[in-house]
Amino acid sequence: MTVNNTLEAAPVTDDTRLLDQTRQAPPAPAARQGQESLPFLAIAIPALNEEGYIENCLLSLLRQWPEERLDLMVLDGGSGDATVERVARVSALHPCVRLLHNPARIQSAALNLAARQAAPAAAILVRADAHCVYPPGFLRRCVREYLRTGATSVVVPMRNAAARDHAMQRAIAAAQSSRLGNGGAAHRTGAASGFVEHGHHAVFDRAFFLALGGYDESFTHNEDAEFDHRAIQAGGRIWMCQDEPVIYFPRRSLRALARQYFNHGKGRARTLLKHGLAPKPRQMAPVAMLAGLAGGAVVAPFAPVLALPALAYPALCLGWGAARAARAGDAALLLSGAALMTMHLSWAAGFLRGALRRQPRPTQLRLDQPQWQDIR
Repeated sequence: MTVNNTLEAAPVTDDTRLLDQTRQAPPAPAARQGQESLPFLAIAIPALNEEGYIENCLLSLLRQWPEERLDLMVLDGGSGDATVERVARVSALHPCVRLLHNPARIQSAALNLAARQAAPAAAILVRADAHCVYPPGFLRRCVREYLRTGATSVVVPMRNAAARDHAMQRAIAAAQSSRLGNGGAAHRTGAASGFVEHGHHAVFDRAFFLALGGYDESFTHNEDAEFDHRAIQAGGRIWMCQDEPVIYFPRRSLRALARQYFNHGKGRARTLLKHGLAPKPRQMAPVAMLAGLAGGAVVAPFAPVLALPALAYPALCLGWGAARAARAGDAALLLSGAALMTMHLSWAAGFLRGALRRQPRPTQLRLDQPQWQDIR
């Protein structure tokens, strides 16, 4: 499976059709032959109120690997919807699927719990996200690249999708797929395969993950980038597998998008402060935009002419959204300009909040683990 290098056009996907296709998909070649030589995998899926996505996610993974060599854990953070019932429905047909309670509720704690509780035979830990569906060759290719390259983890690109009947989700997907929205991040732009500093987490050497203390559980967001920094500092190597992007379904409202990006910005600030790192120019651009708008709002009552430059940013975003809508012939994409501004400004506000707020003490797994060794 290949990805358009720009990922400018977010695919439109019908969730029900995806579920049907996943159920009907033939078993992957790796699941039909040589099963005894395949490594045992532990797959961890953090979940909280994911009733609309969890079955598609599970079914997209199940046919990719022989179930007798799979420990597929859903780590539920106390869902108030039908997530638990839907996991139970899948588990009844596929005993390798099990549900674990994640009392801390957050993703970092979920992955740490999975690393501790996974089947002893599992030397490879896979992180999967409930908001994603996984292409048929995903597990096979990622594990093969992990073994071939000697990496301590494998990361993958993300490709945005949206329900065909949901205009706002289509607009948000378009914004997140653009360079204006993702800032040119390697895992969002279809960068070539190779060693990188960060990406969307997929496969870990379980022993290495545990030896580093797992994720920092004081992070509710950006725990992946913070872990990647520690991994590289400890001699780990991160491989980007460009050929297996995951299909990600973004938020469906600007309010939910704002909350998500506020937390992303706050987590990024915490990562920089924890490790004494300087922000990159693309990370400071949203902060500058927020400062410009705030400055314009302050001077507007006294000197309206001086506030006019601040309007350039929203005009650019709204104009970009109009151009996308015209090019795609989809009026829903007019909303993508508003999605862009929501992402930028919420991220900037979260970044400033994280930079100015007193930081919690870092926490990692407390386990009596031996020093990491490459056991492949």
